[in-house]
Order: sequence, then structure tokens, then C-alpha cells
Amino acid sequence: MKIKRTYNLNESTVRRVRELAGEYRVSETQDGVVEKAVERLYQEERARQEAEAWTSAAEDPEFMAEMAALAHDFEDHDSWPA
Repeated sequence: MKIKRTYNLNESTVRRVRELAGEYRVSETQDGVVEKAVERLYQEERARQEAEAWTSAAEDPEFMAEMAALAHDFEDHDSWPA
């Protein structure tokens, strides 16, 4: 389902959306260009936040101890421990 929205964009942004759809054929429509751009930005932000969470976890002594214990439990096993 599509929802009609109105945004106030800079003239250069509108021009780029038109170019991406018309000249570069990034998508068949200008709406498609915007959808792709938003999805890409969303995925990039999610990846950035996940990387930040892993960085924080690597600095957490309790997390690192738990990971070391898990690694030890699986050291010589090809399956879950009994």
C-alpha cells in the first residue's frame, strides 16, 4: 500500500531525484529513488548502531567473560554441549 506524503525538499535534492530516476535509471520512478535512498540510509544506520553495540560489548568485562566461557564450552565440540 502506498501513502501520499508531501515533503519540503531543497531544489538540488529534487533535481538529483529526477536525475537518478531519469538519467541514471536507478529506479523506474522518482518515488522508487526515494524509497531506495531511505532504505539504504535505514540499513546503514542499523549497521552503525549494531557496530556500536558490539564495540561496547567488547569493552564490557562481564560480556567478555561470558563469551570466553561459551568459547571454552564449544572448544572441542561440533555440536551443542550435552
